[in-house]
Amino acid sequence: MSRSHGLAVLGLLLAVLCWSGNALVARAFSTEIPPFALSFWRWSLALALLLPFAALPLWRHRAALRQAGWRLLALGGLGIAGYNSLLYSAAQTTVAINITLVNTCLPLMTFIGAGLLLDEWPQRRAWWGMGLAALGLLVLIGQGSLERLLALSFNPGDLIMLLAVVDWTLYSLLLRRWARYLLPIPPLALLGALMLLGLPLILPFYLYELAQGAGFTVSPANLGAIAYTAVFASLLAYLAWNHGVRVLGAARAALSNYLMPVFTAVFGWLLLGEGVQPFHWLGGGLIFAGLLLGSQLAARR
Repeated sequence: MSRSHGLAVLGLLLAVLCWSGNALVARAFSTEIPPFALSFWRWSLALALLLPFAALPLWRHRAALRQAGWRLLALGGLGIAGYNSLLYSAAQTTVAINITLVNTCLPLMTFIGAGLLLDEWPQRRAWWGMGLAALGLLVLIGQGSLERLLALSFNPGDLIMLLAVVDWTLYSLLLRRWARYLLPIPPLALLGALMLLGLPLILPFYLYELAQGAGFTVSPANLGAIAYTAVFASLLAYLAWNHGVRVLGAARAALSNYLMPVFTAVFGWLLLGEGVQPFHWLGGGLIFAGLLLGSQLAARR
């Protein structure tokens, strides 16, 4: 594996790790911070932190940004405004593990979408890798028990999360499809442009939320939650994900989402004292093996 591919894989792991924490924060603060408030202030803080570093690249590459034009608006609407607002709305009526589990539909959607939209049908090895990772996911969902797996139930929040997955699939595929317009734009400038265009799209929904009396208390805990989503789930994760999609493609990048339930279980062990059971090791091992098998596609294309 080349150095650029290795860095891209590490970046994807970092992004998924940050987003696993984002799902936990979304659920933990679902009764404290309304969904559009969390989405709006998350991106407002992230933009404020990024602009001092992105302002000059934005100005220097204004010609490339103008050429990308409406494509940036579409990506900002999908990746900045749409996905996170849907995720936080889903967290109002579903649990964090369900958010991460539904999110693992992303690889299959992206594999099919990459074939239909980009004519990038993965090789057979990648499909086998996805299947092996999916088997590991089922082990985690059912906690090693077929009866528990068959008894699994979903709720309206899970359906909202499914819409969020469709949204993110389109975002990732369009990043790849429009690469010739986006590649001349440095990562900081691209992320800054997407934030500048996506944030105003959240504002009308946030104002409506305020008009309905849905506010939140300014407390250290609430501010800490917003800070986590702004720094880790926004700046670090998006820069890492965008780079991974550029180098590896949307379909291969999407495989990393199978790790979300694994990271969620690890967070539960470290932060909540929840024990790690044999099915965690078995499911996690199958997922890692599937990702390793699927990643071989990068070296063979």
